[in-house]
Amino acid sequence: MIRVKEVKLFTYLIILIFTFFGGLSVNAQEVVPVWPAAVPNSIEDKDYKELLTYDDAQEVRGVSKVTNPSLTAYLADENISSGTAVVICPGGGYSHLAINKEGYKVAKWFNSIGVSAFVLKYRLPSDLIMIDKTIGPLQDAQEALRMLRRNADKWKLNPNKIGIMGFSAGGHLASTLATHYGEEVYASDTISARPDFAILIYPVISMEDGITHNGSRKNLLGDNVSADLIDKYSNERQIDSKTPPTFLIHAVDDKAVPVENSINYLLGLKENTVPTEMHIYENGGHGFGLGREGTNTYWPESLKRWLIVSNFVQ
Repeated sequence: MIRVKEVKLFTYLIILIFTFFGGLSVNAQEVVPVWPAAVPNSIEDKDYKELLTYDDAQEVRGVSKVTNPSLTAYLADENISSGTAVVICPGGGYSHLAINKEGYKVAKWFNSIGVSAFVLKYRLPSDLIMIDKTIGPLQDAQEALRMLRRNADKWKLNPNKIGIMGFSAGGHLASTLATHYGEEVYASDTISARPDFAILIYPVISMEDGITHNGSRKNLLGDNVSADLIDKYSNERQIDSKTPPTFLIHAVDDKAVPVENSINYLLGLKENTVPTEMHIYENGGHGFGLGREGTNTYWPESLKRWLIVSNFVQ
């Protein structure tokens, strides 16, 4: 017979579990630090502390002031897993991370098609905590890819089927990794940081005036930006034949990040004969996540078909 004290203890443990994991979305199996030891390129600032925002249901909606990057793992069920994995970079103008809408929710969708997903909580560029803020997010993204390959056996992943995905400014980070994966921005091992594929959703691509998202550019590069730095992080200019196959989504009526960002990236991929597919929707604006009313609602199904045809999903 179950005693009252045992029931109370069980209830207390359940409350503790939900309290501890309150910042995580349901089905996340593990949270691992990107840098278990010292974070490279960092400056200590005790007053710079991570901030979380919540929605009406008290679920974590966003995060800012990240100092300790992490990967939240959503591993696909072994019965349907393809061995493919993707690192997801939420957007937020390089000022915050829309980590639920453009992270946890997307990861659970990937699990439904047999893909393991890892939501990257990356450092947002800041002179307060970084020696060089322009490379901070790229350092985290490179190490995230290396970490997945390093732990492929543990997480039952195919090290040759690991991709990067990004939304908005997270799309800039994803395209930066896709074009700057070989840049030595920290002391690393010899494991490749090149993604096997890239998925860019209403991405910031360019740092050029008239095309870029000004907030993202200012947060990443600062106010007085040299022409060389603009060129370096205008990723449509950095494409070569080794840039990974890419899937692009954008809406024509995007007022925050002009559709020309994706179009110019597509043209660069085409010029270098990199396999690519793009879906441009008449409407949807910016930040529609997994889709709103209208044709943009169906982009996940188009992505699934592209992954199947590209041999990443069965």
